[in-house]
Amino acid sequence: MENTKTIAALTELLHITNDRIKGFESVEGKVWESYSDLKGEYDKMIFQSKIMKNEIINLITERGGNPDEEASSFAGKLHRTWIDLKNSIPKSNNDKETLENVVFGEKYAIEAYDNALKSGDLCNDSSKIIAEHLKQLRISYHQFNNIEHYKSKEG
Repeated sequence: MENTKTIAALTELLHITNDRIKGFESVEGKVWESYSDLKGEYDKMIFQSKIMKNEIINLITERGGNPDEEASSFAGKLHRTWIDLKNSIPKSNNDKETLENVVFGEKYAIEAYDNALKSGDLCNDSSKIIAEHLKQLRISYHQFNNIEHYKSKEG
């Protein structure tokens, strides 16, 4: 039973990690054309997300699960659709709104990872890896939040 709970919790985190990757990819070209100096940090976050994804897939597989490597959550799909819709409307501060959406997504991921750790559904090995992921998510959140404040001071 514990294994089933662990696999279910990890599968949810895999979906959220896929949401992050797809969300980051949808930001491409929207903000970084104007702020190319930030692109390196952004690329690093995408790379880290892909490592996190692979680690979660390995954890699921090791526990006998069958991970859907490309699945994402309904909430993530809805959020990306909303962002795409908002970005299709010409405005002068799309960059700021895009960054706000990234910060919102990072906040959501932090909550999900934190809840998974607190739930008690993860085995010890999984908890250690997910705790490290949560640490990276918090760093990412603070970096994007700082970028958002940096941009708001400019405009």
